[in-house]
Amino acid sequence: MPYKHYEEYNLEITDEIKSQYQNIITNIGEDVSRDGLQKTPERASKAMQFLTQGYELDAAEILKSAMFKESYNEMVIVKNIELYSLCEHHLLPFFGKAHIAYIPNGHIVGLSKIPRIVDVFARRLQVQERLTKQILDCINDTLKPQGVAVVIEASHMCMMMRGVQKQNSVTTTSGFRGQFEKIETRNEFLKLISEDLS
Repeated sequence: MPYKHYEEYNLEITDEIKSQYQNIITNIGEDVSRDGLQKTPERASKAMQFLTQGYELDAAEILKSAMFKESYNEMVIVKNIELYSLCEHHLLPFFGKAHIAYIPNGHIVGLSKIPRIVDVFARRLQVQERLTKQILDCINDTLKPQGVAVVIEASHMCMMMRGVQKQNSVTTTSGFRGQFEKIETRNEFLKLISEDLS
């Protein structure tokens, strides 16, 4: 299922969220009726629905829609997958890259589906640790490969704009299943994602 466009959003939900944003803008001391802010609550409502529409998508079904029998049994890596999500603690963005590998076990998956499932889980209120595990478990449980590896590197606006205000901090999370629990396989993956292969 592709992302919905703004015109496809439920009007009742859009209006309800819009109303809440009007209250927020008023409560921080702004005039929601002034020119620059008149359409902001509706825009913010639609933006929030876009940024969280992963709740309406089924990552496993996306993978199943492009699974193919194939005898290939070496490592498949898709790296530098851009991701954008919202921290569930402050509703501020975090963004970065995911690096994903799997070793097929009779089936491969269309390569475009791997970034798609990253988006499905990223377009929710998240913490990076859970996001990493959800991607890992989805690939492992659906594709049933010999092994799966996921590494995510992300910058969190809740650390950069507020709180400790550390603008250069990057958070790395990882998860490994099956063959990637073996140190030699894991090290091969980590070496490959750190190299410039172009």
